This record gives sequence, structure tokens and C-alpha cells, in this order.
Amino acid sequence: MKALVLSGGSGTRLRPFSYSMPKQLIPIANKPVLEHVLEDIRNLGVTEIGVIVGGWAAQIAEVIGDGSRLGVKVTYIPQDKPLGLAHCVTLARPFLGDDDFVMYLGDNMLPEGTAHIADEFRAGRPAAQVVVHKVSDPRAFGVAELDENGRVERLVEKPREPKSDLALIGVYFFTPAIHTAVAAIEPSARGELEITDAIQWLLTSGAEVKASEYHGYWKDTGRAEDVLDCNRQLLMSLRPEIAGEVDEASELNGLVRIEPGARVIRTRIEGPVIIGAGTVVEDCHIGPDTSIGDGCTLRGSRIRDSIVLAGATISHVPGIHGSLIGRGATVDAGVETDPYHRLVVGDHTRIEVAA
Repeated sequence: MKALVLSGGSGTRLRPFSYSMPKQLIPIANKPVLEHVLEDIRNLGVTEIGVIVGGWAAQIAEVIGDGSRLGVKVTYIPQDKPLGLAHCVTLARPFLGDDDFVMYLGDNMLPEGTAHIADEFRAGRPAAQVVVHKVSDPRAFGVAELDENGRVERLVEKPREPKSDLALIGVYFFTPAIHTAVAAIEPSARGELEITDAIQWLLTSGAEVKASEYHGYWKDTGRAEDVLDCNRQLLMSLRPEIAGEVDEASELNGLVRIEPGARVIRTRIEGPVIIGAGTVVEDCHIGPDTSIGDGCTLRGSRIRDSIVLAGATISHVPGIHGSLIGRGATVDAGVETDPYHRLVVGDHTRIEVAA
């Protein structure tokens, strides 16, 4: 079995970050979302992975490389503009050949993994097997309507009156039968080849389509609040380790990971917290649920429930929470203030917080 990862979207809901980086490289617990995805696929026993890339191909390739660091082999497949998930299958046909494959959206986080679902697919080999998750408002999703045996009867995109609360969450398993279905469908009203239409074509043609429910934590990391929520979730299982320097005047409580080359000076840290390699934290209070990337500098500041990307500087800011601070950004304050601030700061931005 091979894998197809879709990583070509523009990420408009994550602006200003998506102006300067692909959303799939936003770090969760100091690791890009796309890297989490590739590791989950590797855990399925799949090592040949095609990655659909758009305008951010160079940045993605710089971070992921050929995949060998992650124990996989990555082939990059360019897409000039997004024309639908089924269009990605068409582009990837030379890579996929006649192999079964898993298709995985590159901004989805399923930290508890889908290995058991892959095993179900391998054992039964239906034409398609979709992964679904119960949601509170199915009207915002494509949903699967099932019979009593768990077979899919119908797929409905954003139904006004849902008959099911089982949303499609961006992981699909296919046999080569999907290629016939994709070739048979027409673009939708929005001009895209929809994978739901291709799966519905299989159903109408009498092919077997199954659904497997994923019961673990799932998040589409398309918005800042979703990224932060996912960061909290993954930090709960952080493996503590002190590989950097921590002076005697500092206090560490809970799950704390200090990466090599990092220095913590006169600072209180309440985990779960991860401090990236080469980062300097001095005279700070770092609260729970915070990830600080590599090569950052934090001095005289308080921060909690936030993600700070590589190379950022935060100086003398008395309170930051629920924030995303971009690569190389600078946040400082000339006058100390009491309240916490909530910020979404893009790459290489400078913010001055004043009373």
C-alpha cells in the first residue's frame, strides 16, 4: 500500500501565517503538522508517500526532505492550483499505479493513529473505506449515512437536515477502483473534482464502501484556535527531558522538555511546556500548554497557552496567552502592564505592547 498526502492548500483561515508559510508546517508541540501526518502513515506500515504540493513546495521540501529522516520515501507531486481532492488522485496516478493507497489531508491531526483502520481495510479490501468521526454539527461537514452493517449507503456534503452525525475527517483508503470513479465524474458547481462524488459513484455502481469510526482526538488545524487546542492535547503526553541548561534559580514543575542547547535562567516553568533547541529564557514565567520553538529569546516576560515559532523574540511583556507568535517575530513592551494579551503575530513582524 502507498500513501497520498494532500499538502497544496492555501490556508486562508490561518492568515497572516499562511502568507509566509504553508499551514502544514505550523508546529504542534514543536513538530510540523505534516511531520505528524507522515509519522502516522509510517505507523501504518506504509513508507512510499506521494505529497501533493502547490506554491509552497520549496518550503515543504526544505523541512521534510526525501523523508528518510522520518523513515519514509517522499515523492513530491506538483499541483498548479487546487481543483479538488479527486483531481489530486488523477495527478498522482503515475505514482500510485495499481496499488491500494491511503489518502490523508496534510493538515489533519489524529494523534491516536489509524493503524487499526488500515488493518481492517487490508483484511476486507472494499473499493473504498472512509474514516468518520462523530461531530456536534454535521451541517459543516461531508457526512456518511450507514446501514446496520457499517456499510456506506450515501454521502452528503454539508446537509441542511443531517441524517447522520458521522463526518468525513480527511483519511480515506482506496483500491485502484477509485481511478475509474474519478475518471467518470464531472467537476462540481465550484469547479472541482470532489472525492465524495467519486465515492458516491462507486456506491451507485454497486461497489462496497465501508466506514470506520475514529474514536480518538481529531482536529483539522485550519484555524489558530484549532492549532492551540491541538497543541494542548499533544503536550499532555509530552515526554519530559532536560537536555539543555537550567540554572539553580529556576523552578520547573510538571511535564517540561528542554531541548539541547537551550538555556533557562531565573525562570519558573509550569508544564506541560517544551523549550526548543538553542532558545534562551531569562527572568520569565512560562505557564502551561506552551511550545517555544528553536532559537527564540524570551526575557522578562510571562506567557502561557501559546505557540512561539522559531527565532522569535519576546521581551518584557507581562502577559501573553492563547497566542501564536510567528517565525522571527518580535514582541516587546516599554511599559509593564497587568493584563494578559492574546496575539496572532505573523512571521518577521514587530509588535510593541504598551499600557
